Amino acid sequence: MRARIDGRFGVSPGLEMRTSIASTMAIGLLLVSCSTAGLTPSATVTTLAPDADQWFNISWEPTPERDGTRVRLSGYLANTYGEPAGRVQLLAQAFDSRGAVVDQKIAWVPGAVPAFDRVYYEIPNLLAANRYRVTVWAYERRKFF
Repeated sequence: MRARIDGRFGVSPGLEMRTSIASTMAIGLLLVSCSTAGLTPSATVTTLAPDADQWFNISWEPTPERDGTRVRLSGYLANTYGEPAGRVQLLAQAFDSRGAVVDQKIAWVPGAVPAFDRVYYEIPNLLAANRYRVTVWAYERRKFF
């Protein structure tokens, strides 16, 4: 909106202030909505990408760390989709004998996962437990790298 100010046309100072306040509020609301409890990993919340289980296969093997109380999960993440995936994050979870989560960690997969290919990953320093689970927490589809 342009207003006549001192014989010239320009942006009204009041409009600039309202626009700035509205922009700040919108950014604040976006940040608050991104930090809700629904986005925190748990026994039931295991991914931000519900379609990930149909496009990725994950294998893992626990190996004891030197301290004897922690393990390193290592394995392969296979991309079964026809486009590469980038910025992939894996959620590793350790469960006790009752099925409760006793430890969890989100880790980045190094580099990209090419279409119809697989990459090796490691997630160190997870508490030793009865059972483990690894899921794709988040990813991006990439057409070009």
